[in-house]
Amino acid sequence: MQSRFLIILFVFFLVDLYFYQSIVTVLKHSSISKKNIAFYTYWTISIISYLLVISTVIVGQQNLPKLVRVYIFAFFVILAISKLVGVVFLLIDDIIRLFRLGLSYVPANTGDHNIGRLKFISTISIALAAVPFLSLIWGMVKGAYDYKVIKTILSIKNLPEEFEGFKIVQISDLHTGSFSETTHLNKAFDMILQQNADAIFFTGDLVNDRVDETFGFEETFKRLKAPHGVFTTLGNHDYGDYVQWESPAHKAENLEKLKQVHANVGWKLLMNENHIIEKKGKKLAIIGIENWGANLRFPKYGKMKEAIIGTEDAHVKFLLSHDPSHWEAQVQKEYSDIDVMFSGHTHGMQFGIEIPGFKWSPSQYFYKQWAGLYKKGNQQLYVNRGLGFLGYPGRVGILPEISVFELKKA
Repeated sequence: MQSRFLIILFVFFLVDLYFYQSIVTVLKHSSISKKNIAFYTYWTISIISYLLVISTVIVGQQNLPKLVRVYIFAFFVILAISKLVGVVFLLIDDIIRLFRLGLSYVPANTGDHNIGRLKFISTISIALAAVPFLSLIWGMVKGAYDYKVIKTILSIKNLPEEFEGFKIVQISDLHTGSFSETTHLNKAFDMILQQNADAIFFTGDLVNDRVDETFGFEETFKRLKAPHGVFTTLGNHDYGDYVQWESPAHKAENLEKLKQVHANVGWKLLMNENHIIEKKGKKLAIIGIENWGANLRFPKYGKMKEAIIGTEDAHVKFLLSHDPSHWEAQVQKEYSDIDVMFSGHTHGMQFGIEIPGFKWSPSQYFYKQWAGLYKKGNQQLYVNRGLGFLGYPGRVGILPEISVFELKKA
């Protein structure tokens, strides 16, 4: 593990050396003092980023305050991504230099074999590296907490008239461990409560890894209430699979305590089970399963056969399943009576572009369904963009989402 970590740092150091050549090229004819300022500024910032990351390994992430470890990681990643963008254009410059060097050896060409870098390409390299740097900083300051309410009409063919206009709010991926205090979540919960939903769905990843991330947030969680209840399920991070536990017993204890948190704050955690809402004899089934992922070797804890027991006579069936890959991999193939599945998980990778008529994120290269509403036949899937964040403490383009649904007969 440590050797792999050192190799990764060494690779990034090579990227650092390479990107610094663009600064050298741009300042080639500048004064010695300007060159020295650039040198010491660049390498002081870079070395500090390496030392901070190394310190988290030496001290241990769990021994550092949440805010400290989150922002150390973000600082390093922002610098790395920015430099990698700049490096792409340096590579273009080097390809051009190689081509020019080859031409200089043509017998008819008596030109100089010493081919320098093109200053304008190095300038472009620095300028474009500044774009992700500034964007990612802005995403931390503003984007992470720029909560958006997205309203959707869910048209359902077999919806009984008793449920016409029934309103649901969905949130997902709180990742409580990434928040240092409750102010921002309280702001989001204020917006949720203003929707006057009949029911609230939370589709997993309450924590990053450990139950103690919820300590101090319990009173905030208790604020979420709806006439028919708050229904929740677990996400892949809730199981503690990404932590090296002292023993399997400690891991199991963590999960049991996390389940208890849901109960203590008044949420109905659906662990491969369901809840029926009935109005004048018409039934709406809310089915919740444990995490079931088809991509990237995510575990398949969910048990649909157990979860649907007792829903046979329900007129409408909603499924809470954290990972959207579950929809095509199992739900569409084996459970055609599921009307709508509600998921999260992807966060839209917290980065992308969403404008009218166009939607893009790196997330789409990993998940076919990654944000918003999808339909196939009479079945629908909604992928919530997540309310919190993980790793990078911000969002650029793909903003934190509060989904609001109104049911309507198709």
